[in-house]
Amino acid sequence: MVDMDYMNYNKLETLEDSIKTELVDVIVHGVVVSNLAVLLAKELGEDEAFCHELAIAGVLHDIGKIKMNRCLYQKDALAVEEMKYFRMHSFYSYDVLKSLGYPDFIQETVFHHHENQDGSGYPHNLVGNEIPYGARILHVCDVFAALTSKRSYRAAFELETAVEVMLEETKNFDIEIFVAFLRVLHSDAFYDVINPEEVEKMSEKFTKYMFQSHLLDKVTLEAEQQEERTISK
Repeated sequence: MVDMDYMNYNKLETLEDSIKTELVDVIVHGVVVSNLAVLLAKELGEDEAFCHELAIAGVLHDIGKIKMNRCLYQKDALAVEEMKYFRMHSFYSYDVLKSLGYPDFIQETVFHHHENQDGSGYPHNLVGNEIPYGARILHVCDVFAALTSKRSYRAAFELETAVEVMLEETKNFDIEIFVAFLRVLHSDAFYDVINPEEVEKMSEKFTKYMFQSHLLDKVTLEAEQQEERTISK
C-alpha cells in the first residue's frame, strides 16, 4: 500500500449524483487494484520506485470509464457494438494520462492492462512479453478485484471461487506473475491491503486529489466530447 500524499480538497458533495456514483466505483476499484499490485510487485522483488508508479497506474487504470455512455452501466449485458465502445475506456484513460504528462511507464501500464498472455486481449492483441511488464501485473490484480466485487448482474465471488475462475483462465496471465499472486493471497499483508475501512479512506483521499488536480475535469471533458462524436455518427 502506497500513500501518495494527496491534498485535502473536498468538493465531492457538489458533483452530480450520477457522475459521483461512477467516480466512486472507479476509484474504489482502482484503490483495491493499486494496493494488490504493489503487494504483488514487492513479492516479485521490484523496488520502491517501480511500486510507486505501479500504484498510481493501479488507481488510474479505469479513469476513462467515468462519464462514458451511462447506459453501459445500467444493463445486465452489453450488445456487441456497446462492448466495442466499452473497450475504448483504456484508450480514454491513456489519452488523459498522456495529456497530463504522466510517465510513460504509467501510460503504457494503463493502456495495456486488458491484454491477455495468449493474444486474445485488447486493445492490441499483444502476446506474452510483448505486453508491458507493469500491465501484466495490473491485469492479474484487476481481474481478481473485479471478480470479488459486487456487480449489478451478480454478487461478489468469494476469494476461493475467484481463484478457481482465474485458474481456469491461466492462459490470460503471465504464469510467473500469477503464481506470485497466489503467494500474495496467502500472506498476512493481503488482508491489510483489502481492508474495507482502509480502502474507503484511501478512496476519499484520492477523490479529493482529483478535484485539486483538475484530473476529473480533464476526464469528463474528453469523455463528453467522445460521446458527442459517437452520437453524431
